Amino acid sequence: MTDVTLEKPAEPERTTTEKVKLGYMPVQTSVLKNAEIIPMSLRSVHFVMPGGVDDQTAPSGGNAYDRRVSLDLPGFGWQVHKHAVDGSWPRPGAQARAELARTLREFPDGTVVLLDGLVACGVPEIIVPEAERLCLAVLVHLPLGDETGLDPALAAELDARERTVLRAVPAVIATSDWAVRRLVAHHGLAPDRVHVAAPGADIAPLASGTDGVSRLLCVAAVTPRKGQHRLVEALAAVTDLPWSCVCVGGLNHDPEYVAGLRSLIARHGLEDRLILAGPQSGAELDASYNTADLMVLTSYAETYGMAVTEALARGIPVLATDVGGLPEAVGRAPDGGVPGILVPPENPGAIAVELRGWFGEADVRRRLKAAARGRRAALNGWAGTARSLATVLGRLPNEPRRAA
Repeated sequence: MTDVTLEKPAEPERTTTEKVKLGYMPVQTSVLKNAEIIPMSLRSVHFVMPGGVDDQTAPSGGNAYDRRVSLDLPGFGWQVHKHAVDGSWPRPGAQARAELARTLREFPDGTVVLLDGLVACGVPEIIVPEAERLCLAVLVHLPLGDETGLDPALAAELDARERTVLRAVPAVIATSDWAVRRLVAHHGLAPDRVHVAAPGADIAPLASGTDGVSRLLCVAAVTPRKGQHRLVEALAAVTDLPWSCVCVGGLNHDPEYVAGLRSLIARHGLEDRLILAGPQSGAELDASYNTADLMVLTSYAETYGMAVTEALARGIPVLATDVGGLPEAVGRAPDGGVPGILVPPENPGAIAVELRGWFGEADVRRRLKAAARGRRAALNGWAGTARSLATVLGRLPNEPRRAA
């Protein structure tokens, strides 16, 4: 990836020019231009998140979001104290439950606490009593019952537990307007208690691609919810086209699904053309994006879709399922152009049809690439996300709210 070099004027006592190299170009938005003066004394928020949030071998959009806002919140007046609690969330064992309860119990009355919904929403018996003395906000990356492949009885139980938690806290934060509407309607929450803080994006160098058409990239943990089997089925229907595809994402979340996916790939004879590359981060992930011509995402459920905006931040068009918050992530360029193709869920045939259009129609590719570059320039940065969160935290009641 090409470094961007920023020159800093030499100070009087120095004789050489200092240079700072960045791996990306930060988004310059009005949030930064009009930001308030950072206070000398920061307020404190304790951020409770899943253990492994910093584990780069098991990346997730939720973990990336938590890490990034923890870095950016101090710029908007909030010092973040991170508390990563290990456990098989949202269904933790006894040790994890005890650790979470101990962590919350040690906070003084009135402490401002931001809880990742994966940790909070499955354990109302721990969270609800603490809502009576702490100032709690819950950040929902994905409603628990929306996870694909759950036994219906378990999904209903998790859904009910989440409802109890979210009704007990004074503020709920979602990652898209669609997710806000979903939580309000599904859980019967007061609209003024549910807020949006959409993920940001850092503008990166434009991807060089390969030949401009044939390299497909999917960035998503290999799980039933991400639906990579639908991508395999679609690609098996267009083997006459000169595509190659790399799937980047963790392989340890659901080993049974991964094994089935490998068998499906082998059954269609696609081993040499469709690669499960495993998790990537840093320069390795940047390199995968840089060689991509088209981003593909075939999820069953998404509250937003950070991989989509990461692709658009490099000017890469997107082919994705029309679910949840993905249309928001795809968005529009300032001139109204749409930088992606949205296909109906549950329809690998529709994906195959759109892939034929992508390969066969140069005008379609030019239009999508132009819109992707326009959308790239208009993406909001992470400063906007942190500012939204800071605003919610700042409006929490000074005294804890009794559960309804």
